[in-house]
Amino acid sequence: MSVDLNHTIVHARDNRESAEFFTRLLGLEITGEWGPFIAVALGNGVTLDFATIPADSITPQHYAFLVSEEEFTAAYARITDRGIEHYADPQRKQPGTVNHNDGGRGVYFMDPSGHAMELITVPYGGWDA
Repeated sequence: MSVDLNHTIVHARDNRESAEFFTRLLGLEITGEWGPFIAVALGNGVTLDFATIPADSITPQHYAFLVSEEEFTAAYARITDRGIEHYADPQRKQPGTVNHNDGGRGVYFMDPSGHAMELITVPYGGWDA
Protein backbone atom coordinates (compact mmCIF):
# COMPACT_ATOMS: atom_id res chain seq x y z
CA MET A 1 0.00 0.00 0.00
CA SER A 2 1.18 3.51 -0.79
CA VAL A 3 0.82 6.32 1.71
CA ASP A 4 0.95 9.84 0.30
CA LEU A 5 0.69 13.16 2.07
CA ASN A 6 -2.46 14.84 0.76
CA HIS A 7 -2.45 18.19 2.59
CA THR A 8 -1.20 19.95 5.67
CA ILE A 9 -2.55 22.96 7.52
CA VAL A 10 -0.23 25.94 7.83
CA HIS A 11 -1.16 28.22 10.71
CA ALA A 12 -0.94 31.90 9.82
CA ARG A 13 -1.63 35.31 11.33
CA ASP A 14 -3.54 36.04 8.13
CA ASN A 15 -4.24 33.13 5.81
CA ARG A 16 -4.52 35.30 2.70
CA GLU A 17 -1.30 37.21 3.42
CA SER A 18 0.64 33.97 3.91
CA ALA A 19 -0.89 32.18 0.92
CA GLU A 20 -0.22 35.16 -1.35
CA PHE A 21 3.35 35.55 -0.03
CA PHE A 22 3.98 31.91 -0.87
CA THR A 23 2.31 31.95 -4.30
CA ARG A 24 3.99 35.17 -5.42
CA LEU A 25 7.39 33.94 -4.34
CA LEU A 26 7.12 30.57 -6.08
CA GLY A 27 4.97 31.48 -9.07
CA LEU A 28 2.04 29.35 -7.89
CA GLU A 29 -1.69 30.02 -7.59
CA ILE A 30 -4.31 29.75 -4.90
CA THR A 31 -6.22 26.64 -5.87
CA GLY A 32 -9.15 26.67 -3.48
CA GLU A 33 -10.88 28.39 -0.61
CA TRP A 34 -13.33 26.83 1.81
CA GLY A 35 -14.19 27.59 5.40
CA PRO A 36 -11.12 28.98 7.15
CA PHE A 37 -8.68 27.57 4.55
CA ILE A 38 -6.89 28.99 1.52
CA ALA A 39 -5.25 26.16 -0.40
CA VAL A 40 -2.16 26.18 -2.58
CA ALA A 41 -1.45 23.01 -4.56
CA LEU A 42 2.12 21.86 -5.04
CA GLY A 43 3.44 19.93 -8.03
CA ASN A 44 3.13 16.56 -6.32
CA GLY A 45 -0.57 17.01 -5.53
CA VAL A 46 -0.08 18.01 -1.88
CA THR A 47 -1.87 21.17 -0.79
CA LEU A 48 -0.83 23.67 1.83
CA ASP A 49 -4.04 24.81 3.50
CA PHE A 50 -3.39 28.19 5.14
CA ALA A 51 -5.59 28.87 8.18
CA THR A 52 -5.77 32.05 10.25
CA ILE A 53 -5.27 31.52 13.96
CA PRO A 54 -4.29 33.92 16.75
CA ALA A 55 -0.64 34.94 16.32
CA ASP A 56 0.26 33.87 19.85
CA SER A 57 -0.98 30.34 19.07
CA ILE A 58 1.37 29.82 16.09
CA THR A 59 4.17 27.35 16.63
CA PRO A 60 6.82 28.02 13.98
CA GLN A 61 7.34 25.09 11.64
CA HIS A 62 9.89 24.27 8.94
CA TYR A 63 8.77 23.69 5.36
CA ALA A 64 11.30 22.59 2.72
CA PHE A 65 10.51 22.60 -1.00
CA LEU A 66 12.42 20.79 -3.71
CA VAL A 67 12.42 23.00 -6.81
CA SER A 68 14.12 22.97 -10.19
CA GLU A 69 17.16 25.14 -10.91
CA GLU A 70 14.94 27.45 -12.98
CA GLU A 71 12.33 27.75 -10.23
CA PHE A 72 15.07 28.43 -7.69
CA THR A 73 16.60 31.16 -9.84
CA ALA A 74 13.20 32.87 -10.26
CA ALA A 75 12.28 32.55 -6.57
CA TYR A 76 15.70 33.74 -5.42
CA ALA A 77 15.39 36.79 -7.67
CA ARG A 78 12.03 37.57 -6.02
CA ILE A 79 13.55 37.10 -2.56
CA THR A 80 16.38 39.53 -3.28
CA ASP A 81 14.19 42.01 -5.22
CA ARG A 82 11.78 42.21 -2.28
CA GLY A 83 14.55 42.54 0.28
CA ILE A 84 13.50 39.39 2.13
CA GLU A 85 16.11 38.37 4.70
CA HIS A 86 17.57 35.04 3.69
CA TYR A 87 20.36 32.74 4.71
CA ALA A 88 22.48 29.88 3.43
CA ASP A 89 21.95 27.97 6.69
CA PRO A 90 19.10 27.20 9.09
CA GLN A 91 20.97 28.78 12.01
CA ARG A 92 20.90 32.11 10.10
CA LYS A 93 24.64 32.68 10.45
CA GLN A 94 25.27 33.16 6.70
CA PRO A 95 22.98 36.03 5.66
CA GLY A 96 22.33 37.19 2.12
CA THR A 97 23.58 34.09 0.32
CA VAL A 98 22.73 30.53 -0.71
CA ASN A 99 24.33 27.18 0.06
CA HIS A 100 25.58 24.59 -2.41
CA ASN A 101 24.85 21.46 -0.38
CA ASP A 102 24.77 18.15 -2.23
CA GLY A 103 25.81 19.93 -5.44
CA GLY A 104 22.69 22.09 -5.67
CA ARG A 105 21.52 25.37 -4.24
CA GLY A 106 19.53 26.10 -1.10
CA VAL A 107 18.19 29.09 0.80
CA TYR A 108 16.29 29.71 4.04
CA PHE A 109 13.87 32.55 4.80
CA MET A 110 10.90 33.28 7.04
CA ASP A 111 7.29 33.64 5.95
CA PRO A 112 5.01 36.39 7.36
CA SER A 113 3.90 34.15 10.27
CA GLY A 114 7.41 33.12 11.31
CA HIS A 115 7.65 29.73 9.63
CA ALA A 116 11.09 28.75 8.36
CA MET A 117 10.93 28.13 4.62
CA GLU A 118 13.64 26.36 2.65
CA LEU A 119 14.13 25.99 -1.09
CA ILE A 120 16.54 23.32 -2.37
CA THR A 121 17.41 22.12 -5.85
CA VAL A 122 18.87 18.76 -4.79
CA PRO A 123 17.39 16.56 -2.04
CA TYR A 124 19.41 16.02 1.12
CA GLY A 125 21.99 13.34 0.43
CA GLY A 126 21.90 14.04 -3.32
CA TRP A 127 20.10 12.27 -6.11
CA ASP A 128 20.08 8.47 -6.22
CA ALA A 129 22.86 7.15 -8.42
